[in-house]
Amino acid sequence: MKRTPFFLILVISLSAFTIGSAPSLFTTGARAQASKPAEIKIDAKVFDEFVGQYSLDSNPDIVFSFFREGEKYYLQVTNQGRIEIFPQSESKFFLKILDADATFTRDASGKVSMLWRQDANQLTTKRISNQPAISPSTPFDRREEMIRMRDGVRLHTLIFAPKDQTESLPIIFSRTPYGIGQTSSDTINRRYKELVADGYIFVLQDIRGRFGSEGEFMMNRPMRDKKDPKGIDESTDTYDTIDWLVKNVARNNGRVGILGVSYDGWLSAVATIDAHPALRASSPQAPMTDTWLGDDFFHNGAFRQSYGYEYVKSMETSKEDTDVTFDKDAYDWYLEKGSLGKITELTAGKFPSWNAFVAHPAYDDYWKARGSGNYLKPTHVATLVVGGWWDQEDFYGALAAYAALEKFDKSNHNFVVLGPWNHGGWGGFGRNLGDVNFGSSTGLYYRSQIQAPWFAYYLKDKGKLTQPEAATFQSGANQWVNSDRWPPKEATARNLYLRSGKTLSFDKPAGNDQESESYISDPANPVPYRKRPIQPTYGRGSTWYTWLVQDQRFLAGRNDVVTWQTNVLDQDLTISGNVIAHLFASTSGTDSDWVVKLIDVYPDSNPEDQKMAGYQLMIVDEIFRGRYRQSFDKPAAIVPNQVNEYVIDLRANNHTFKKGHRVMVQVQSTWFPLYDRNPQKFVENIFKAQPSDYQIATQRVYESARYPSRVTLPVIQK
Repeated sequence: MKRTPFFLILVISLSAFTIGSAPSLFTTGARAQASKPAEIKIDAKVFDEFVGQYSLDSNPDIVFSFFREGEKYYLQVTNQGRIEIFPQSESKFFLKILDADATFTRDASGKVSMLWRQDANQLTTKRISNQPAISPSTPFDRREEMIRMRDGVRLHTLIFAPKDQTESLPIIFSRTPYGIGQTSSDTINRRYKELVADGYIFVLQDIRGRFGSEGEFMMNRPMRDKKDPKGIDESTDTYDTIDWLVKNVARNNGRVGILGVSYDGWLSAVATIDAHPALRASSPQAPMTDTWLGDDFFHNGAFRQSYGYEYVKSMETSKEDTDVTFDKDAYDWYLEKGSLGKITELTAGKFPSWNAFVAHPAYDDYWKARGSGNYLKPTHVATLVVGGWWDQEDFYGALAAYAALEKFDKSNHNFVVLGPWNHGGWGGFGRNLGDVNFGSSTGLYYRSQIQAPWFAYYLKDKGKLTQPEAATFQSGANQWVNSDRWPPKEATARNLYLRSGKTLSFDKPAGNDQESESYISDPANPVPYRKRPIQPTYGRGSTWYTWLVQDQRFLAGRNDVVTWQTNVLDQDLTISGNVIAHLFASTSGTDSDWVVKLIDVYPDSNPEDQKMAGYQLMIVDEIFRGRYRQSFDKPAAIVPNQVNEYVIDLRANNHTFKKGHRVMVQVQSTWFPLYDRNPQKFVENIFKAQPSDYQIATQRVYESARYPSRVTLPVIQK
C-alpha cells in the first residue's frame, strides 16, 4: 500500500522501484557524505574525453550520460534529470547530494570505462557511445488550487499544463494520501515519461485529511449513504474534482483518465463508481481491493502484524508520513512484545485503524464495506488493471479488482496486465527482481507498448486498440503471453500430490490413512518470513521489497518447515492461472495457521547464472488461519488431532518450471513477524491474547488416499 517517493532510489537496488514511475538513480535513504571530497579545478577539456554514454553491465537499459556545459559537468541517467558533478581529480567526479562518485579508467588499448560507486556499492559499466543521450524535458506550468467538494471541504490540487500546448488535451489525474507538495515539472517528466511524450495535462491531488487537503482522513473510506445529499466518499471527491477540472482548466478536451498504484490504485478503482461522464479511462494498479481477505492487513484471517502496525503508525500519527524505526532486529522487537495484546497496549488507542483491527478481527460488515470487490459495479469507464506476480503488498487486489469488474463487462473494455514485478515494479525497468533476471525490460515494455497506447486510444482517439484483454508475463520462459481472458481457458487442472518420503507426484497416493509428516510449531521460535536481520518495513536497507523472491534456502535446517519435491523435470512444466492447495492436516492445538509455498528449485549447476545455482524461488504462496476454515465471519475452534481439509487459494502466476528444475512444496505454521503468531489455542480475539495464551503444537500433514493433500496446478499442455 505504501508509495515510495519517485526520486532518489538506489540504482543497484532494482527491487524497490518507484510506484508509478521509472526508477531513479539515487536512494531516499542515502545520506550526503559526512565529509565531502575536496573539489579541485581542472582543465574543462580534460573532461571531454569522458563525455558519452556508459551502460550498466548488470542492466544495459540503465545508461549514464556525461556531458559538460562550459566549466560545469553533468550526469544524466536513463529516465532522470541532470545532476551536477564535481571533479575530485582529473578522472574522478563526485556528487554533493549524496555519497557517490564516478571514476573513469582506460585499459591497455586506451578504451575508456567508468566505475560507479554509491555508498558501499560499486557497479561497472562499458562505454557505448561518445555522444551523451540527453533526454528532452517538456516544460509545464504549475498551478495550485484548493478545489471545493460538495460538503465544503477543499482538496489540495496541482495542475501541470504543457507550456507549449497547441491543442486541447486530455487530463491524466492521480489522487494520493502520500503528498504532492514537492512535485515539479521535472517530476512529471520523470514519473510519466511515456505519457508526457503523447501530450496530456497532469493533475495530482491530496485526498481529504492528508497533507495539504482539508477534512478528516479515513483509511479506505467506505461508500457514502446516498440518502445524504452531502454524503461523501472517495468516488464523490473524484467526481467533484473532475467536474471542476473540465470547467476550469483551459484547453482540456473534456476527457479524463485516472491512474495510481496501491492506495492510489484503490482510489482509481472506486473512481469508476457513479463516475463523472468525462472520466473515460481508469488504471487501478496494485489496488488494495480487500485488506482483510488478501491485501495489506490480513490474508485469510491471518493478521499482517509488522505491516499493519508500521504502516498504520506512519499514516495515522499525523497528516503527513511518520518514519517507523526499531532499536534492534524487528523479529526480536515483535517477539519480545509477547503477544498482539501488548502491541495494542503500546498503541494506546491513538490509531483508528489499529483500533478497528482489535474491534473487528473477523470478516464482518466493517471490512466488507471497505472491500471494493464487494461494491464495484457496471461502469462506462474503460479499465486497465495492473499487478505483479511478486507484489509484496497488493497482488490479491489486482486479481480481485479485475474479476469484480469482469462480471459486468459487456463492452469488452476491462483489461488486465500481470508481470514479473513487485509492488509498483512496472514503474521501473523490470529486467530484474532481486537475483532473478527476466531477460528484458518488462517495465519499459509495459509503459511504452501497453499503458501509453491504451490511454491514447481512450483519451485521444489515437491509433487502434490492439491490447488483448489479458497480457501476462510468463516467468521461467521469460516471454509475454496474450489471451482473451484471465485465467486462460487453455489451462487444465492437474493435482500434484504430497507423497510419503517427502516427494511430489501427479499420481494419487495409495497409502494408509495415517501416512503423514509432522512437525512441532513453537510460537517462541517462529519461522522468519525473510532472512534476518529484518529491518523496519520501509526502513533503510530493507529487503521488504524483494522478500517474495528471496532464496528459500535460508530456512534450511529448520525442523518446523516441511518440504516435498518432485524428481528432476524431464520436460518444461508451465502453469498459468490460480493455484489451489488442498491441505489435509491436524493440530494438537485448538487453532492453527497453515502456510503453503510452491517453489521452483533451480539445478545445482546453472552455468547461465551462477548466483541462481540451487536457488529456491517462491512462485506462489499464502497463509490461512485455521479458525476461519468454515466461515471468514464466524471463527470456530479446531478439534484437537482431528483431520480437516484446508482449501487455500495460493493466488496466481504464469510460470514455466524449466526442464532440469524441480517443483517443491513447503508447509509451515508461522511466518514472522509479517504475520502475527497464532496462539495455537483458540481465544475469542487474538488481538487481546496474552503471552500465556501461546502454546506449542504438533502439526501433521497427511499424504494418503483418504486424505490426499495436494496442490492443484493450472497446467498448459504443450
